[in-house]
Amino acid sequence: MSRPDPRPLLPPGLVVDAVEADADTVAIAAHPAEGFGACPACGGRSDRVHSVHRRRLLDLPSHGHAVELLVRVRRFRCMATDCPRRTFTERLPPETAGRSGRRTPRLDGLVRDLGIALGGRPGSGLARRLMLPVGKNTVLRAIRRPSPSEGGATRVIGLDEWAWRRRQRYGTLIRDLERRRVLDLLPDREPATVKAWLSAHPGVRVVARDRAGGFAGAVAEAAPQAVQVADRWHLMENASAAFLEAVRSVPGPIRRALGAGAIDPGLLSAAERLRYQGYLRRCEENGTIRAMAGGGAAIKEIVRRTGRSRKLVRAVLRSAEDEVFRSRSSSLAPWLVSLEAAWSGGCRNGAELWRRLRGEGFGGSLRVVGEWATRRRRSERADGAAAGKPPSVRSIARAMLVRRDRLTRSEAVMVAAIETALPALSAARGLVDRFHRMVRGRTPDALPSWIAEAQASMLAPFGRGIAADRSAVEAALSEPWSNGPTEGHITRLKLLRRQMYGRGKLDLLHARLIASA
Repeated sequence: MSRPDPRPLLPPGLVVDAVEADADTVAIAAHPAEGFGACPACGGRSDRVHSVHRRRLLDLPSHGHAVELLVRVRRFRCMATDCPRRTFTERLPPETAGRSGRRTPRLDGLVRDLGIALGGRPGSGLARRLMLPVGKNTVLRAIRRPSPSEGGATRVIGLDEWAWRRRQRYGTLIRDLERRRVLDLLPDREPATVKAWLSAHPGVRVVARDRAGGFAGAVAEAAPQAVQVADRWHLMENASAAFLEAVRSVPGPIRRALGAGAIDPGLLSAAERLRYQGYLRRCEENGTIRAMAGGGAAIKEIVRRTGRSRKLVRAVLRSAEDEVFRSRSSSLAPWLVSLEAAWSGGCRNGAELWRRLRGEGFGGSLRVVGEWATRRRRSERADGAAAGKPPSVRSIARAMLVRRDRLTRSEAVMVAAIETALPALSAARGLVDRFHRMVRGRTPDALPSWIAEAQASMLAPFGRGIAADRSAVEAALSEPWSNGPTEGHITRLKLLRRQMYGRGKLDLLHARLIASA
């Protein structure tokens, strides 16, 4: 069987002289195809050989073997009489090797890709598995090697801060939103640093940023022609944070409202209002039934006088309380007495309750008993809220801002009681809802009236901040640009820093972030 021809596997411009292979390495002796060299000083050609030496290059591995190129490089005499150089070394083609490189460009590109994806030490470890004998420092040098930058002026950028060390030291990431690539990493978030960068890029016309005052002032001074666009996600998050502060400012009235337990039906949603009205009717009818039974009337007499079914009358007399948000009856009805006894005895686990009922002959599923236990647990939490510890400020704020159809029974009762006692807080919740709808619907025309109402409400500090940054907020509601992609690259930057155990320097982070974009 003949040995395969290695010439198609070599970089262009080389001629194979010999091939030797051992257990780990394939050595290929070669020489340049050109019979002459060009002087780097005068450009004249020469074919007069002064001396010869070997140049060792590493190439891509083949079939589990490392590949070495032993290239016979000549040194020529310059034939030009006026050239200051008497001899010069033959230059290999750029696609074969760099001026003083020890690896072929295609191998160097692979090493750089490994380093960008994994970092120094992990990239070096994988390279050894791939039969590429390179160390971690070599991988890091390959990453740091500058790559050709794309041309064209930068018009639309995104600015955001990232943490070297949270709450202590921060940097700034700058992204080109039009071409979707990272432009630069700045070592800090000082306005002077941002102004210097903007001054070096006078073509910037749009700047998407968060609502940090330092960035706003730097852009206004260094690029007054640029339109500033506030980040929509931060606007909504700031509105929710302002409402949280409003809730935190009235802890006493909230505790008193939760202790009162009064419900204003006007503050309930349409579905909750229907259920609440049904609850009031049931309370009245059930009270009549219980009063008649307490007076000694038989079930048959109660059915005749009230017009209710025997089944309903029995269910009312067996139940100890009425639920505001009643659930459907289920196969548990005959076993409610046993369940109540086990619950009162201290058994609060749904699976254990189901096992006890199974021992008494219950044929239903665990899910039915588990749902009953969950409803009973929530009911006790709601009933004991006045006497126990009130919910946290964050829980109250979240319950007031979330959609009403997503609230549990206890949360709906809590929100209704708070809004009944604190109409100013209810108005603030309405303002936050309007602001969120305004940002999602991109309706800048509603902003002036909203600012006027917010400045006269419990959200006054947030309203003043929106008024001070009004142009950027209006641009956020009308312009298509967003700072979300910049936030995404900051998440990628955090991942890269974790891969390097937080020890990556700025130039290395810059190279990996830009090259992997």
